[in-house]
This record gives sequence, C-alpha cells and structure tokens, in this order.
Amino acid sequence: MRDLLIALALMLALEGLAFAAFPGAMRRAMRDAAETPEKVLRLVGLVSAIVGIVLVWAIRGFPLINLS
Repeated sequence: MRDLLIALALMLALEGLAFAAFPGAMRRAMRDAAETPEKVLRLVGLVSAIVGIVLVWAIRGFPLINLS
C-alpha cells in the first residue's frame, strides 16, 4: 500500500512539473487527447498499463518466477 501511495505522489509531482514548465504544450496535449477517438485512447491506456505492470514486476526481480 505504501508503494502505491508513493507511486501516486510521484505521478502527481511529475504531472505538476510538466504543467508548470510547459503549460502551452500540456494544453495542446489535453486538447489532442480530447479529440482522439475512444478506441485509440482505450488501446493506449491498456498498453501503458501492461508496460507499467511489467516494468514494476521486472524492477522487483520477477518475484513470481523461481529461477533456482
């Protein structure tokens, strides 16, 4: 649970920094996302979630695989 809260806090910090440093680019990105078809957004979200899960799993050392 602690790791989840740390991840959410880091996400908020990075997103906040992006909006503070590049407000125009973030506005354009949000406008582009709003105009993107739902099917594409859903696919990008699913792929991003899978990549994120695999990265966390790899960083943790593949805990469910016993290599001995």
